[in-house]
Amino acid sequence: MPSPTEITFSQLSRLLGTPTAPILIDVRIDEDVALDPQLIPTARRFRFDQMDALAPGLLGKKAVVYCQKGKKISQGAAAVLRHHGIETETLEGGHFAWRDAGLPLIPIEVLPSLNSNAHSVWVTRHRPKIDRIACPWLIRRFVDPEARFLFVAPAEVLAVAEKFNAIPFDTDDLFWSHRGDKCTFDTMVDEFRLELAPLRHMAEIVRGADTGDLTLSPQSAGLLSISLGLSRMYRDDIMQLEESMGVYDALYRWCRDATSETHAWPHGNG
Repeated sequence: MPSPTEITFSQLSRLLGTPTAPILIDVRIDEDVALDPQLIPTARRFRFDQMDALAPGLLGKKAVVYCQKGKKISQGAAAVLRHHGIETETLEGGHFAWRDAGLPLIPIEVLPSLNSNAHSVWVTRHRPKIDRIACPWLIRRFVDPEARFLFVAPAEVLAVAEKFNAIPFDTDDLFWSHRGDKCTFDTMVDEFRLELAPLRHMAEIVRGADTGDLTLSPQSAGLLSISLGLSRMYRDDIMQLEESMGVYDALYRWCRDATSETHAWPHGNG
């Protein structure tokens, strides 16, 4: 049984991908990371002796700190954060427990670079509908919660990417784009090694809606309808993205928890 200040890998995995997920802080030493250069999705690396400097940016947030085995390094770092009034837990068993449970880990080499403000910047075509909303949702929920997204004229995507040190996506002939009959959402799930059954199910739904192949999933037509409706409700692409996050949060929870549930009018109640 974990201590009152620990969280198990199964408990943490249930929070992963949801709006209430904690801030994840990897405090493994360099030698341990070199042996296994992967991070739990959304985690950021910090030295264990940087917690005092990190604390002001965590005020009002929940954090989970983990080291290799969940012992002295993470326990001490978490205690420092709690001293600053930050609700902090350690991951029981640390990185090893998460890895040995077969839970997803993102190779550090594929993670997006961060700018001077410690977040990644992505750029794509303006007036998003499906893939260009689904991908930002995936990035914020599983890769970089602080990611920023720029929506610009199609002809300017690559130039903006160069000038603003942004990562271009969902445009022809890019790394982060469609591949064969798969859409950009599929590419990101693959490249970030997010091997989670609910995300694979979501990818099929998104692909059907994004490519117009509504035979792929019964839910694709509904996602297409909602997405087109949202695109007409908002002229501001950022406002559309923020309002759409809840749609994908709900779709993820349905894929994870509710695919076998049905709903019908209760007949015979008068």
